[in-house]
Amino acid sequence: MNFTAIDFETATGHFHSACAVGIVTVENGIIVEEYYTLIQPPNNEYSYHNIMVHGIKPIQTLHEKTFDDLFPEIKKRLFGKTIVAHNEQFDRNVLLKTMQYYGLYYDELEIADRWECTCRIYRSKGYKPANLKYCSERNNIALNHHEALSDARACAKLYLLK
Repeated sequence: MNFTAIDFETATGHFHSACAVGIVTVENGIIVEEYYTLIQPPNNEYSYHNIMVHGIKPIQTLHEKTFDDLFPEIKKRLFGKTIVAHNEQFDRNVLLKTMQYYGLYYDELEIADRWECTCRIYRSKGYKPANLKYCSERNNIALNHHEALSDARACAKLYLLK
């Protein structure tokens, strides 16, 4: 079992507004690395609704690097890997749209166009709801929901249990 789990938080309703990312690398079924960073979104702009979800505020990212500056660190963790996310369509779109915003090319990551999705996996197992919070609770996985690294770690653990 080799894969990388990822979770993004966004500053606004726009997919290109990544403000945090958590990445968990799994090799031979064991978590071998965890990476977390705040990201300064475009113009350091936030919507109130998003702040209420994840608690990240503009003051916290004011002096953080932008996605394009962080991309080498992110790329080395994703390149050529099987990527897993709990809501893969959301996280895949955040990565794709943020890369496009900064003139970066998704194809250079050499990852699948569609990722593994633990929400889809657990929905097919009959979980209702199949959100990350419920799936984590039901499987006794610790979760600080909407903290990107905690979400990515829980996703990785759910994928290992699939």
